[in-house]
Amino acid sequence: MNKKIDNLAADNSRALAISMVEKANSGHPGGAMGSADFMHILYTEYLKFDPTEMDWPFRDRFFMDAGHLSALMYSQYYLLGNYKKEDLQSFRQWGSVTPGHPEVDVLRGIENTSGPLGQGHTMGVGAAIAAKFLEARFKGIFNHKIYGFITDGGVQEEISQGAGRIAGHLGLNNFIMFYDSNDAQLSSMTTEVTSENTAMKYEAWGWKVITIDGHDNEQIRKALHDANEELEKPTLIIGKTIMGKGCVTANGDKYEGEYELHGKPIGDTKADYMKTLLNLGANPENPFAIYDDVATHYAQIKAKKTEDAAHKKHHIATWKKENPELAQKMDSFLSGKLPELDLSTVVQKANAATRDASSAVLAYLAEHVENMIVSSADLSNSDKTDGFLKKSSVLQKNDFSGAFLQAGVAELTMTSIANGIALHGGVIPVVATFFVFSDYMKPAIRLAAIQELPVKYVLTHDSFRVGEDGPTHQPIEQEAQMRLLEKIKNHSGHQSLLALRPADAIETSVAWDMALKNTTTPTALILSRQNIKDIPARGTSRYEEATESKKGGYLVKSTPNPDITLIANGSEVTTLLEAAILLEKEKNLSINVASIISEGLFKSQPKSYQESIIPKGKLVFGLTAGLPVNLEGLIGDSGKITGLEHFGYSAPASVLDEKFGFTTESVCTAILNYIEENK
Repeated sequence: MNKKIDNLAADNSRALAISMVEKANSGHPGGAMGSADFMHILYTEYLKFDPTEMDWPFRDRFFMDAGHLSALMYSQYYLLGNYKKEDLQSFRQWGSVTPGHPEVDVLRGIENTSGPLGQGHTMGVGAAIAAKFLEARFKGIFNHKIYGFITDGGVQEEISQGAGRIAGHLGLNNFIMFYDSNDAQLSSMTTEVTSENTAMKYEAWGWKVITIDGHDNEQIRKALHDANEELEKPTLIIGKTIMGKGCVTANGDKYEGEYELHGKPIGDTKADYMKTLLNLGANPENPFAIYDDVATHYAQIKAKKTEDAAHKKHHIATWKKENPELAQKMDSFLSGKLPELDLSTVVQKANAATRDASSAVLAYLAEHVENMIVSSADLSNSDKTDGFLKKSSVLQKNDFSGAFLQAGVAELTMTSIANGIALHGGVIPVVATFFVFSDYMKPAIRLAAIQELPVKYVLTHDSFRVGEDGPTHQPIEQEAQMRLLEKIKNHSGHQSLLALRPADAIETSVAWDMALKNTTTPTALILSRQNIKDIPARGTSRYEEATESKKGGYLVKSTPNPDITLIANGSEVTTLLEAAILLEKEKNLSINVASIISEGLFKSQPKSYQESIIPKGKLVFGLTAGLPVNLEGLIGDSGKITGLEHFGYSAPASVLDEKFGFTTESVCTAILNYIEENK
């Protein structure tokens, strides 16, 4: 413990942070300056990782909530050798590896994309759950720690309630979070915003809370030591810090603790950039330099980290030799590879709701996929994830042998936790709720899409046919919102989310197969509450025919040279099938019917395939229980869509079908009118 070098390293980090922001003329320097002491002690003395293998699965992990403090992370990782000077000099610039808010880059130490406050530390809770889950199955191997970092904004965002409640309830003693409490927000002092007692709040949730001077290295060490020794609770370390620690004015007077230091370059405040650099021991002519003594110290730290990791690696290698079957299973989990599955063997009841069909698949998965955690927002008996629960058990404090997380009524928290589970690795996360409540989940779904995380969403009660529950529970616009993410490319150039709305029970089994094999983006399974008539097999195997869903769309009814093609997804497909049979019989028409389970996937197929399903220049009629825009990208210039352009009403589903024009007879009339209009 060298107080001089510790203070020098923290000042070096502060100088680097303000220099990045100053050069970019954009960023948030004040909080980075206030938290530099904690970050230095955490990374040099407590966080366990291998500098030569940053993605080592058995490392401790650090989850940043306050993404605006990216300069803090980049300066810390620069001291560790994860970034080059040029990287810091190109902070927030095009093509830089140091974007304005941190984006997943595990090899450089960035465990999660952050920025929308509250989600970063909640992902940390998810990672801690994943570690507990794996430790329950491979004892003594996944006993690492997950560290989180929040600011006043992260505490204030409503998601912190769900994250705090769940972490305390589950006794996640492997989760340690630092709260940078500096009394200054972006546009005001915190006293203008809140008067709550944060420590008491977290204690009420079952956390251990330690309040320290965030600039006192000995207090930081003791807090981290005590947190690591805690066996029953997650720990919140409230570090009282100073916004813009080290800032001075042009005449050398201190200028600290002001909220204007939060979100703009030091040179644009009453502080002076050059004088502050000098106050921090930096050379204004070389502001991105690592001080000589700091460089020597960090070289020693890296050597010690590598040595400590080698000891852990030796322990794991010995364990693998002594436990070959468990070792094989563990390697399989970490590889992300699925076991051999055959969802065609899942027995589906005739004419079942697709939520019930999903339940049958989940029951199968509970017995065949050992590294899956399923979570529901207090709806497992209604979204039918209880198919999984009945063959597993609930995760509990001191018992993570189960695989079902009862999240309670907290859709956003649950979904963000799933992102953290996926980021940790080794575990497949599934979350479920009613489709209309995907509105609560959207911020975390968006981050899953950006981070390219294979989270599975089970979204049931998919249309106005929820019925009596009325407009608050009837998703009308939600499918359109979800399918927008099929139109957005992620940074790998692929559609950022796969949205699947299966047309019957067998197609639901195929949709689950597609979801499980989609390991690069999130997948949404959009499922019905009401029973749906099975689509008749054209040949000997309905399942085999339904596998054509893997192209995003296929014909469930095919005739040569059709007069018209009818398209839909979900429960509307069978309505179109019934209408087609009636029209062929009574009007002597020749009709094709297509199930387009995923527009994004369908549009990625060769044009020749797309036109074999939806002929170009021919009559195309679409039916959707949501907004017409759901099908507008498929019908062509002369196509026609019957959809819903208003909120629902409270009444039985059959009554709503009649009132909204979704009966077979009403659809037949709409189709005939369309044909007549185009003669």
